[in-house]
Amino acid sequence: MITPSVPRSAYDPVDGLLYFARMIEKIRLHARGALREDFHDNLGKGADHWCVGFLHITYDALKQRVLEGGSDEEVLGWCMTRGRELNDVDRLVWNQFVTKLGWNDFVTPRLEVLKTQSGFAERVDILTMTEYFEIDEGRKS
Repeated sequence: MITPSVPRSAYDPVDGLLYFARMIEKIRLHARGALREDFHDNLGKGADHWCVGFLHITYDALKQRVLEGGSDEEVLGWCMTRGRELNDVDRLVWNQFVTKLGWNDFVTPRLEVLKTQSGFAERVDILTMTEYFEIDEGRKS
């Protein structure tokens, strides 16, 4: 029996791009039946959806490419060949967006629901989704 697992941190960069490693790790874990069940309904949604949109590819195409194999860097290279190249400003804009997601924005209500469901409603130090991921998934207390 496979023990359900959580994906990598959203802070793990691939060629300077945050969150991408987390998204493709979820695809890999899910394909092996090893992704924690509470992640299943959101595959390809939320930050996954925004990330592939930023890269100008589709989630289904990314999923297919990830399942063909290759390193994180190879998959990102494929994305930039099929979608668009990223420069340092693109990386800066994306990284700032994804690390601030949930902080006084359109995602804040969802973050508050997740905090409550996870028993973190009183945690005023959890201001963003990336901070929530780190605590909920046990990388930070």
